[in-house]
Amino acid sequence: MSAKTPTVRIGIFGPDLPRPEERHGCGLWPAGLAASVVAAEAEPVRLPEGGVGGWDDFLEGLHGLVLAGNDACPRRSTAEAEALVLWCHDHKFPVLAVDHGLHILNVAHGGTLHLDLPRDLPEALQHRHPPERGLRHAINVMPDTRLADLYGEGEVVVNSEHRRAVAKVARGFRASAVALDGVTECVEAEDEDWFALGVQWQPASATASGLDIQLFRGLVEACRRQLEALPAGCEVA
Repeated sequence: MSAKTPTVRIGIFGPDLPRPEERHGCGLWPAGLAASVVAAEAEPVRLPEGGVGGWDDFLEGLHGLVLAGNDACPRRSTAEAEALVLWCHDHKFPVLAVDHGLHILNVAHGGTLHLDLPRDLPEALQHRHPPERGLRHAINVMPDTRLADLYGEGEVVVNSEHRRAVAKVARGFRASAVALDGVTECVEAEDEDWFALGVQWQPASATASGLDIQLFRGLVEACRRQLEALPAGCEVA
């Protein structure tokens, strides 16, 4: 390791709109993706949406990406985000995809979605309950996965509220966490050289747990490994 570790810079693409007074669920830092990136000892960079030219120029000087979104994202933004994650795939650029970002990551690589989970799988758990903000339920983290390296394998509880869900996992990915009803809650790239992880829950919100910082630490550590592997004087992207 060099005497001075370069600063890891993480781009945030998509909405990051916590209330100003909210704090992360563990109460140690403000809520929000940018604040969680800071807590993981990296520098967040807010990325604009729309009018993107080349992705190489767009991500210049960055080392990783948080891809966020929700079911209300415009179709144009979704198409743009799909192109972005395909670029990340081709360049082994580390990605953490959150909520609708998970859906984008999965669909961009050929997976499919349940567009209305209560209708498509009426026997599923209550993954969405509007009167109760911060709905939480248990998931099982699969052994021998990147997510298990971050969270530990077995049952954990997450704040997962969603109407859409992964139906078929994309080729080249695997389900690394499922709810107790079998609904996929996390996918990750099978390629060990590409950190690409998509989660259905909200790891940066006021209802998240302290364990959820591990997702951001995992992303930052993947970026650091790439930086350290570069010849002296070189930069990613």
